[in-house]
Amino acid sequence: MTVFGHRNMEEQRWSLTLRGALSVFFFTLLLETGNAGMPNFYPLRQLCKFCDVELSSCSGTGTCMTNCSITSICAESSEVCVAIWRRNETGFSIETLCHNPSKPLYGVMLDDYNSSTCVMKEKNTTSGMAHFCSCTDKDECNNKLLFSPIVDPTPDDQLVSVILVSLLPLLAMGVMVAGMFYWYRAHQRRMLNQEWESSIKKRKPRAGGLDCSDACAIMMDDDRSDSSSTHANNLNHNTEPLPIELDLLVGKGRFAQVYKAKLKQTTSDQFETVAVKIFPYEEYASWKNEKDIFSNTDLRHENVLHFLTAEERKVEKQYWLITAFHPRGNLQEHLTRHVISWEELEVLASSLARGVAHLHSDRLPCGRPKVPIVHRDLKSSNILVKNDLTCCLCDFGLGLCLDSSLSVDDLANSGQVGTARYMAPEVLEARLNLENIESFKQTDIYSMALVLWEMTSRCEAIGEVKDYEPAYGSKVREHPCVESMKDNVLRDRGRPEIPDSWLRHQGVAVICATIKECWDHDPEARLTAHCVAERISEMEDEMDKLSSRSSSAEKIPEELKIPVEVEIPEKEVKITEIQEIIAVDCSVSDEK
Repeated sequence: MTVFGHRNMEEQRWSLTLRGALSVFFFTLLLETGNAGMPNFYPLRQLCKFCDVELSSCSGTGTCMTNCSITSICAESSEVCVAIWRRNETGFSIETLCHNPSKPLYGVMLDDYNSSTCVMKEKNTTSGMAHFCSCTDKDECNNKLLFSPIVDPTPDDQLVSVILVSLLPLLAMGVMVAGMFYWYRAHQRRMLNQEWESSIKKRKPRAGGLDCSDACAIMMDDDRSDSSSTHANNLNHNTEPLPIELDLLVGKGRFAQVYKAKLKQTTSDQFETVAVKIFPYEEYASWKNEKDIFSNTDLRHENVLHFLTAEERKVEKQYWLITAFHPRGNLQEHLTRHVISWEELEVLASSLARGVAHLHSDRLPCGRPKVPIVHRDLKSSNILVKNDLTCCLCDFGLGLCLDSSLSVDDLANSGQVGTARYMAPEVLEARLNLENIESFKQTDIYSMALVLWEMTSRCEAIGEVKDYEPAYGSKVREHPCVESMKDNVLRDRGRPEIPDSWLRHQGVAVICATIKECWDHDPEARLTAHCVAERISEMEDEMDKLSSRSSSAEKIPEELKIPVEVEIPEKEVKITEIQEIIAVDCSVSDEK
């Protein structure tokens, strides 16, 4: 064999070897492709309806078919089936196509293409409004179009819409009138308070009322039968503890115990009866707060418990407050033991209102400025009854001086205090307006209204008098918690019951009307203590006039009397007369 023939044989052998290697390589690739799935190298593309814009019978409701006769395989695997339905002046049109959802179509991005059904959604395109749907995972999925149902308004619905639109101005006007009325009512309350403040200095004091003995009077306890104040006013509070002998435990509260005690005279065997309130060492804060309030000479008033002195008893590890002693006890005990007459109710109610009015006032009757004080725990057990059946306020452990230097934070730190049964709605809800000190006074007014209700419930003038029970009585437990009072006062808007039988007495009707205004859910709508005091005072005068008229009528000879049955109308006329006085008393007329 020649060299040339040998070389040809080698080239053919090399060619066959190369072809075999390539065949094996491609065969291996085909096997791997089959194992991994064709989409990696030859991805499946969507089969969709693909027609240009053409007229359609689809009305845009329910389900309909595109009736497109052309089916096409999308050019790219990323494309999905799309259908576009439009409404124009002549009818309806449908366009079907393939489109990549990552790119805008007529200015609209497709967002629901992962569904196998084509649900039409209205979108705003560059050429106007149109309904789009897109889908995948199913061949020709854009052939069947699903429209959301469109409910045409019925004539009844149109009528209702017209009526509602027509009533909107009337509703707005009603809201505006209600707002103006509310503002007027609150404004009248404030004007009344200013009127009372400016005019009280010009009035002559009532019998047994307030008096100023000099330019800046200090009002003393004039109930001499309870406890003499002559000796106590000359006490040296910085000397050794007073010679006091505890006699009898008469009361016990959350922070202290109250004893009847004997204050011995230093020059004789005589003694004066006093009350001693004893605080344990751990209740120093309560003792100090009450001592500081009592030590303010501006607090002194005939309807506030007369304070003698305070002491720190280091040997006994106690803090003492020594005050006047009132043997009748507190108002709760007095009402439990006694049914009171109408005259006694007048005295108790008016003295209570005067005491609270003095606390809340920012001026003394003589005109000197005074720091207002709020009690914050007004209840029948914190009100004492003096021998002349007038009330005097006591227990100022939770009292607060509304000094102008107090910040909102100082007021906020005072917390939710008081007795749950007598807490005002805003205190139960912890929504006091800390930026307005009047809001603290309004909580006292609510509590005072409950005490006035307790007084009235034990007055013989109402007819049938039941056993004493505190405000809300059996509706809540004996010592209710804040949450249970929230249910009664806030959720149910409950208040103690005022039966119609109470209103048959002219004076009681006035008291009940006053009570309702004082426990109003809206703090701004409540009366001030000054207004309550003035109202009861005017009512007493009017009742005296009516009583004198009745006495004169009784002196007419029997033969001149004409028996006519007008008793009920006569009572109604009298009630109207008193209510007119109330309206004049608690509002400022245009003439003024």
